[in-house]
Amino acid sequence: MILPLRLWPDPVLSQVCALAPVDAGTLALAEDMLETMYAAKGRGLAAPQVGVLSRLFVMDETWKTGEKTPEIFLNPEIIWTSPETAPSTEGCLSIPGQEVTVIRAKSIILRWTMPDGAIAAQKLTGFRAICAQHEIDHLNGIVTLTKAPQ
Repeated sequence: MILPLRLWPDPVLSQVCALAPVDAGTLALAEDMLETMYAAKGRGLAAPQVGVLSRLFVMDETWKTGEKTPEIFLNPEIIWTSPETAPSTEGCLSIPGQEVTVIRAKSIILRWTMPDGAIAAQKLTGFRAICAQHEIDHLNGIVTLTKAPQ
């Protein structure tokens, strides 16, 4: 089911999310979020963007140029960031039509719970690192407009 997107300055986008339970309801929400992300032509979507204050985001970095490779990240946390940073020009489904330049770590190590309950950790680089950092910002009540250098 395609869910309605929350648009800035909706107050839900400024709130910190609680841990997401690993259960059938959360997994159904994740599937709906993937459908919503694809319909909106995005490559990442966090739960608060659909009005749910749970630490959950979905991502698919390749679907616009190849096959769909949907990913679900429950209770993600960045456990390491590279000291090397770079500016990233980012759009956001909750701030349509506006791109903002944000400084991001070039690589991160992300730890999360997978849909089957297993814990995973992986080094992310390039667009995957940028997208994951963007979505985790959403889980922490931060949008690109409030993160951009002033």
